[in-house]
Amino acid sequence: MTESLPYSLLIFAASTIVIAIGGVLLTKRAEQIAKITGLGQLLTGAVLIGAVTSLSGSITSVTAAWEGNASLAVTNALGGIAVQTTFLAIADMAYRRANLEYAAASEPNMLQGVILIGMLALPLVGMALPGLGGYGLHPVSVIIVVGYVLGLRLTRQAERVPMWQPRLATGTAQDEIVEESKPVDVLGTWTSFGILALMVAGSGWVMAQVAPTISTGVGLDQSLMGGLFTATATSLPELVVAVTAVRRGALSLAVGDILGGNAFDVLILTASDVAYRGGTIYEAIASRDVAWVALSIVLVSVLLLGLLRRHKHGFGNLGFETVLMLALYVAGVAGIAMA
Repeated sequence: MTESLPYSLLIFAASTIVIAIGGVLLTKRAEQIAKITGLGQLLTGAVLIGAVTSLSGSITSVTAAWEGNASLAVTNALGGIAVQTTFLAIADMAYRRANLEYAAASEPNMLQGVILIGMLALPLVGMALPGLGGYGLHPVSVIIVVGYVLGLRLTRQAERVPMWQPRLATGTAQDEIVEESKPVDVLGTWTSFGILALMVAGSGWVMAQVAPTISTGVGLDQSLMGGLFTATATSLPELVVAVTAVRRGALSLAVGDILGGNAFDVLILTASDVAYRGGTIYEAIASRDVAWVALSIVLVSVLLLGLLRRHKHGFGNLGFETVLMLALYVAGVAGIAMA
């Protein structure tokens, strides 16, 4: 888009407001759908909310790949994972009963984190084995899709029949009391969810269109534009949904929103690989772009550490892992900017 910087900033601000309002309402509808379908908060967050909030980023990455801009396609997808994982640290600030990592610890949540790390490692394999791509599609892209589907199945099994459970304590997700409510209008719930999903995803897409104008106006290069500015812009729906879910006590929905959205972002690489016409997209990934993959793996690992360690209270009622994630993200972005 060719709009001036002030006009782009105005559009960006208006889209942010729409996402903030829509995200709050979308979270409420998602809780109702979790009850209607029996999927549970975690899978509802991972599949429905994760896909909806990642839609704008998906369009941005696939469009960039189709236009031959592999760096923007990759850094937008993988840079979004880094910032979205850090959003859980912000959500932790909104949950005052205990540290979020302590309260949301569960087998399905940790299983999602482990699967995500494995999926994040696959693009590195694609880079190391560039010659395997046939017909413009690398085998790694197929493996990513298989891994995503298998991960959903394993997570569903773990949620239905967990092999182990964390110790229950005050402030945990399992301690939340669900109040009885009046019967839910199924058709109305799905209809409003669809409208809100289009509103949030559409606003995210609009933000992605004006983000290049803003980032160019402040002097960001392609890698930082994709990994930092555009990725953050298209990830704002995840932040709004995660914070809203945490404040409503829907911790599994919040974690599922972030980790599920992250897994969906890795899935975007497969679509980008199909859209990229200069070979396989992994061959075009620059060494600097790898830093976003590495940063994402480190941040998800720290999150898993928090879910396993379960430190109930920390400085300012924040977990050590929360502070560490924020520090690592800032340091990582600074390092990439200076590289």
